[in-house]
Amino acid sequence: MQTPDPQLIAQIKERDACAFQQFFERYREQIHHHVRCIVRDDASANDVVQEVFLRVWNRAGQWSGRGSAASWLFRIATHLSLTHLRTVRRRREQRLEMLSETVEQETQQVPEWMIEAASERPDAQVERADQQRWLRRQVQELSEDKREVFHLIYDAQVEVRDAAERLGIPEGTVKSRLHHGRRQLSQAWQATNNMEEHE
Repeated sequence: MQTPDPQLIAQIKERDACAFQQFFERYREQIHHHVRCIVRDDASANDVVQEVFLRVWNRAGQWSGRGSAASWLFRIATHLSLTHLRTVRRRREQRLEMLSETVEQETQQVPEWMIEAASERPDAQVERADQQRWLRRQVQELSEDKREVFHLIYDAQVEVRDAAERLGIPEGTVKSRLHHGRRQLSQAWQATNNMEEHE
């Protein structure tokens, strides 16, 4: 009979290496798959997974006992995956200022619903890249709870039901955060366009 998760967490809190190994083996593949869907790179996923379980080992006492230990673990994995993406993107944006050939790479990382279709003008691709950079900056300005939902739904392409499970919240909350986040981005987009028209 398997040791229940709450008992394993309690033992890990007491620095029980055997309990940690059981917990690790129980969730390693699921967490790796979850992280890989977000960071989309095997090497990075391996690094993030190690960091996830290191955090479990060092901070097992932070689990409140409310909700499942699995949901807590997935929240840690999501948070660290998104932190990794933000770090990578900051570095990438610095390079983009000097390297124009990475426009195509940018296109693959931005939700298509927010980007207007490319026009027929010769400078359409450059304009599109500017819009994409603007969108990424605006997403980072969203509250953390909305940002998590956006990255799961649009970057990791996770279904609403799965996002709710991984974040440990109801599906309705995921939909609400998505709705309000999209509305906030749309309002920012309209405000930006209005400012440009009056310049």
